[in-house]
Amino acid sequence: MAVDDFWEPEVAIAVAVTAAVASPPVRKALRRGLVYGLAGLLTVGDKIVGAAREMARSAQETAAPTSAAGQETAQTSPPPRIVTG
Repeated sequence: MAVDDFWEPEVAIAVAVTAAVASPPVRKALRRGLVYGLAGLLTVGDKIVGAAREMARSAQETAAPTSAAGQETAQTSPPPRIVTG
């Protein structure tokens, strides 16, 4: 491999990646970044699921009194009177 080959972008990227993988401080930083990134994604996912559940519960509570009021009036109204001639 000639000296000029080391200046090609593909070779430079491969050398940089190899140096990063072989370097303990870089590996530690990458692991820490992955852990914090995954923890952030899990937290955001929990917040989204919690918000969706809260909206569903709120919608059910909003709809429940309307349907319950309709059932109460139907149950408490007196039966129709039958008038025979």
